[in-house]
Amino acid sequence: MTDRGALLDKLMKGNTFDLLVIGGGATGCGIALDAASRGLQVALAEQGDFACGTSGRSTKLLHGGVRYLEAALLHFDRVQFNLVRDALHERGVLLGIAPHLCRRLTLATPLYSCAEVPYVFAGLKIYDLLAGSAGLGSSRFLGRAEMLARFPMLKGEGLKGGVLYYDGQFNDARMNLALALTAIGEGAAVANHLEVVGFLNRDGRINGARVRERFSGRQWEIRARCVVNACGPSADRLRLMDDPDAAPLLQVSSGIHIVLPRRFAPPDGAGITIPRTEDGRVLFILPWLGGCLVGTTDEPASPCANPAVTEHDVDYLLRHVGRYFDLGLDRCEIRAAWAGLRPLVRDLSAADTAKLARDHVISRSPSGLITIAGGKWTTYRKMALDTVDYAVRVAGLAPARQCRTDRIILWGGEGFRPDAAPALASEYGISPESAWHLHRSYGDQAPRVAELCSGPFHEPLLPGHPYLKGELLYALRREFALQPADFLVRRIPLALLDNRGARAAAPFVLETMARELGWDEGRLAKERQELDLRLSLAL
Repeated sequence: MTDRGALLDKLMKGNTFDLLVIGGGATGCGIALDAASRGLQVALAEQGDFACGTSGRSTKLLHGGVRYLEAALLHFDRVQFNLVRDALHERGVLLGIAPHLCRRLTLATPLYSCAEVPYVFAGLKIYDLLAGSAGLGSSRFLGRAEMLARFPMLKGEGLKGGVLYYDGQFNDARMNLALALTAIGEGAAVANHLEVVGFLNRDGRINGARVRERFSGRQWEIRARCVVNACGPSADRLRLMDDPDAAPLLQVSSGIHIVLPRRFAPPDGAGITIPRTEDGRVLFILPWLGGCLVGTTDEPASPCANPAVTEHDVDYLLRHVGRYFDLGLDRCEIRAAWAGLRPLVRDLSAADTAKLARDHVISRSPSGLITIAGGKWTTYRKMALDTVDYAVRVAGLAPARQCRTDRIILWGGEGFRPDAAPALASEYGISPESAWHLHRSYGDQAPRVAELCSGPFHEPLLPGHPYLKGELLYALRREFALQPADFLVRRIPLALLDNRGARAAAPFVLETMARELGWDEGRLAKERQELDLRLSLAL
């Protein structure tokens, strides 16, 4: 079911759901999919768009967490050790259930100290061993000459060599959308742009929420046996709505990424990791969708819908890029910059059980609101599994079957064939670049998208990019895009790759959406203003 109206009708019927999930990021949609696939009746409300927050602004890596492994080994921390092992397992699962959205990525860590060579090499060999049968390749040491031959942008002075290893890369926003669509396919009633404005209580226990549809203003009640707060950086706001005296659970940090032209990316589709800068942060230079992604920073922040990029953070990234790489980079060559928030758990004692991994915790308020907090993209499925198991236990739910999300292929992946892009280009008369983009973004749904790319919608959305105008029609009709940013930032990542390009494409997007969705002049002007503001926050 990809008819949003029908999904809203399902949410308005007055039935009592087993589970109401608040938040449509990776964790929330993962919970909805897990619970629905077990046979539970599930509702999900997302106040913005799927992946409009943290889940759409990641470093685009599926990884076990090399720095967590270092902490585990240095401090003999078994919990951190298990976290890395679990994350490496989940990395393998995600590569299997979303083959169109995930790929193996070669990474190299340059070493500038002789003491680092055995230390880093041994650590990455342990990383390989922890991955076990889900490993993506064997790490190996590269001498100085080979490192410079493979990565000529590295500064050679003091370079001792490097270690080559493997992790995963993925399309985060489309993965989030695939989770939502797959959950709907399993029977969940999922809606974006649906805000929770209050909780329902009976005898001091939460038994649902009052919601407001953003565009119509219509409000109604959704009743549920159990309510889960999966709001990421905004989780404390919802906890305070439930209990004004609730102590903060999260410490939010902000990280930015900048995007550079393709020529700055490492060759052969590989990436470079600097595991520890002088202030202890991790720096990545990665190939990403025809550009070069550089990140990330880590600064204290406050929860907000659209965190702004600061000049200070841009300066930090440029300074460190210049420290390690001979790129001849000029500030004016930055094509886009964007910020994301990371929800870090402030008080681990808030977890109800010590058995949960340290990077995420599950807490339950006196009224019964369950909050899942912390974590990272790679472990979203494990977080969802833990949360649904917990909800089943404390709320007395009766699932028909056990978790099987490690075997459910996500939307677009079922009939995906890695070599199908050339046939798509030939059949629909589109460029090889556009065919590859459709193939890797929509998977086995790519022919449906290509069918809409006809007549005036057969043209590229913007010269120099693979996106086609017909993708907008598909996003509006089948992927719940309701605002320009839903399309330009998340259904396709144009705004995250090329801010000026997104501004150039905006008039066509706005006019088409107005026509397709029946906007009047007032709504069109409001959407134009909101999009201008959104793009101005990302350089």
